[in-house]
Amino acid sequence: MMESVFTQQFFSSAAEANAEQELSLPILVTKIIDISTAHANSLGIGNPAMEHLNAGWILSRLTIEMTRYPEVNEQYSISTWVEVWNRHFSVRNYSVKDGSGNVIGYARSVWMILRTTDRTNVGLSHLTLPDGMCEGNPVPIESQAKHCRIFPPSASQDSSPRDLVANHPPFRYTFRYSDIDFYRHVNTVRYILLLLNRFSLEDFDQTFPSRFELSFLHEAVYGEEVEILRADDAENPLSSAISIVNAAERTPVLFARFIRKPRP
Repeated sequence: MMESVFTQQFFSSAAEANAEQELSLPILVTKIIDISTAHANSLGIGNPAMEHLNAGWILSRLTIEMTRYPEVNEQYSISTWVEVWNRHFSVRNYSVKDGSGNVIGYARSVWMILRTTDRTNVGLSHLTLPDGMCEGNPVPIESQAKHCRIFPPSASQDSSPRDLVANHPPFRYTFRYSDIDFYRHVNTVRYILLLLNRFSLEDFDQTFPSRFELSFLHEAVYGEEVEILRADDAENPLSSAISIVNAAERTPVLFARFIRKPRP
């Protein structure tokens, strides 16, 4: 039976926990992607419906806000529904609840369809969302802010007022086999692991990511070297912008924001 709001129950195990003994952000994002896939498949608009087109869903943007994360051995659930459906993209929302049914977080995502043969966006016009399955309800979190450029401290730049200068040492990384996914580009969770590693263990022992924004700007592939630039807000050091750029061509690959809050 098709449902406009699709819910799955989960158990937070030690294998899925971070050093603070709570569900890790990469695992939460994995669950969000998995439930999106399961709901789309149940509505007949999943990747199996597009095999003949050599196309499939890809995540374009993701925003998550959490008041806390499920702790080890805690039951929790994730619900998802479609808010926007048009010929270009789909907006899908989520709520995260604890075992008692209390909301502990929300998320919003934007999805597009990639043709794997020529890496182009093919749109959604070839799919039909069943009647009544576009729930339309927004989530009570702010829209994702526009991304900006982050420059290395030593770089000369033609900047705009919105641009930032990194105030942490740049970090270079070359994508390897384990970073690549089904589409032969870098996996979303691998990006998040790279971003989290720009912070220290002490950072996350003292604070937690209460809001996380991710914008994909360009595909990265196996063997590509990138540079990761982090700029903390001078007025709020718990707010950080991070950019991943192609190290040779300076092409932006990804832009992210972390807003952290002190732990109780």
